[in-house]
Amino acid sequence: MKNSIGVDKDEKYIIGIDEVGRGPIAGPVAVCAFLIKDNSLFLTGLACKELPKLKDSKKLSKKQREVWFEHLKVAKAEGFCDYAVSFVSSENIDKFGINKCIQKALNESLKKVTTSENLLRKDFQTSFSVFLDGGLHAPVEYINQETIIKGDELLPVISCASIMAKVMRDRVMENFAKKYPEYGFENHVGYGTKAHYDAIKKNGQSPIHRKSFIH
Repeated sequence: MKNSIGVDKDEKYIIGIDEVGRGPIAGPVAVCAFLIKDNSLFLTGLACKELPKLKDSKKLSKKQREVWFEHLKVAKAEGFCDYAVSFVSSENIDKFGINKCIQKALNESLKKVTTSENLLRKDFQTSFSVFLDGGLHAPVEYINQETIIKGDELLPVISCASIMAKVMRDRVMENFAKKYPEYGFENHVGYGTKAHYDAIKKNGQSPIHRKSFIH
């Protein structure tokens, strides 16, 4: 029987996975694997009235995402959850393609959270489920996995992954904005807005632009 976060009650762990940064013309792609260790305690935290309603990160304001980000950091420190966000650079996106880079980041994030919990043991396949957004897939050894269209809207564990990946990627782009201030990365975080393309026309491409994405 599934509970409200989509996991069988007799399973100890669930992991939600989402990516951020597939579409931008600059900057890295990021993938988060978010692991819930304690379902009941974590759900109590999600019900906190002081928090914004949990949604896909794209449907939250920057301020709302930051509130959730800080809440989830505390939840990790208190042992309710764990997460890992992995990045692949624009240079490698141009070299290997976006899909391979997303898979690489996904595999790295999954390995980090499962290794941290000593889940890579003989029976680890039956100790947790992996839920992935959109068209994402975990490596085949993750037997209990399910890909869910619009999973970042339907499952809180994927929404959490979406928020962590989004906030951490945005912070990376804000740091790049200090290094390359002429492009306005702090505003569009690498997406192909008119202002961004105008900046490229004026200044040329920066080292973090995805050459294969710009026409």
